[in-house]
Amino acid sequence: MPPKTAKSSYTPTRPIPTPKGSGIRKLWLVIGIVLAFAIGVPVGMVVANAGTGDSDRAVAEMERAEARRDAAQITELTSLARETKQALAPVVDGLGKAAPGDGTARQPATDAQLADWKKIMEQERQRYAETVSGSTGTNVARNALRTAVNLLSTALDTYTTAAVLPEERRPMVIELAGRQRLLAIDTWSVAATQLDQLNVDSGNGHQHVYMTDAESAVMDDGVPEGSQG
Repeated sequence: MPPKTAKSSYTPTRPIPTPKGSGIRKLWLVIGIVLAFAIGVPVGMVVANAGTGDSDRAVAEMERAEARRDAAQITELTSLARETKQALAPVVDGLGKAAPGDGTARQPATDAQLADWKKIMEQERQRYAETVSGSTGTNVARNALRTAVNLLSTALDTYTTAAVLPEERRPMVIELAGRQRLLAIDTWSVAATQLDQLNVDSGNGHQHVYMTDAESAVMDDGVPEGSQG
């Protein structure tokens, strides 16, 4: 009877799969980190270098998205400023006659006018109540517009208060209201100048939204509307 052959205790090992695609990159990243520990290179530097291409593309896309957001906000803010300028015209003109702020003769406002002006100011103050985050330049323009509207509203409140004061004290308070009105116009001019530059930089060309041509601290630069010159 032939001798039995002893069963081998050798168990074939399973082949180690070869990583492909992203698996290879991960393998090399692990090897790189191990080597970094061995030679003292910061791990963060290895990880950062391993994904430089992806990071650059992500940063570039974020910058493009931010540019699109800024361009949209500039257009929206310019439209809002034009609407506000038109809405505030009766208040700016009427209060300028009632409280010139330069000592000249004035034309007192009627109760009906004051009531209308108060409605206009409340409406415009509400439109600027919301804070919208954007680029620094856009935020400066928006905040300056908001401040100008609030200053004009304050000027109207000051003028209205004069009516309940003794006769001898009214001229001084009306004069103060006039100066507040002029300060509102000056502040609006700063916002309009900033907004004009933002539009030029974003490719919209010059956009002039100054409150008045006669009293603005910064006058229209005379460049045609929409021109890049």
